[in-house]
Amino acid sequence: MNWLNKLERKIGRHYIPDLMKYLCFAMGGVFVLELLPLYRSAYQLLYFNRDLILRGEIWRLITFIFLPPSSSIIWILFSLYFYYFLGTALEHQWGSARFNIYYAIGILGNIISGFIMGVATNEYLNLSLLLAFAVLYPDHEILLFFFLPVKMRWIGWAWGAYLIYQLIIMPLPYKVSLVFSLLPFILFFGKQAWLQLRMDIRRLMRWINLRRQ
Repeated sequence: MNWLNKLERKIGRHYIPDLMKYLCFAMGGVFVLELLPLYRSAYQLLYFNRDLILRGEIWRLITFIFLPPSSSIIWILFSLYFYYFLGTALEHQWGSARFNIYYAIGILGNIISGFIMGVATNEYLNLSLLLAFAVLYPDHEILLFFFLPVKMRWIGWAWGAYLIYQLIIMPLPYKVSLVFSLLPFILFFGKQAWLQLRMDIRRLMRWINLRRQ
């Protein structure tokens, strides 16, 4: 990807190492603030709001990426660990500069979506890391529900199918936000993911045929 190599060179050393670590700390910090009686309006101060941004609250252009993915303590711990695992693995594979570019494209896409449709969220951007990891490490196994070993390629395709389902049922503003959140994945892996899908379908069909014999 020549455009990506050129962009990496232009960035030089102007990137944030261990970006996912800081993002997870920020999301965890906001989650804790929401538990405290004096700070239960933290979400209201940070979420993306087009009208308030145009009135001068410009910090909302970036602070929406610090919002935690859940209000459940158990789920927030699992989610932040998973985000950290995915993000650091991708950064180790690509280098910090390229990972920063990936995430920045997703943020910019959400900002554009927010001004067009009024909705911007970090949820689908963070979960796009799962798709990226599945393309890079399709044979990596994780323990689903902590006991069932599953290869990342199948988790990736299951998540992709879920996103397609979301595109069908969600209101238009959230559809636009989802698509813009996936821009970095499409730019980085669109062609590769398509080829991998065709290969995995052929592999699955061979397995089905063998089971029938």
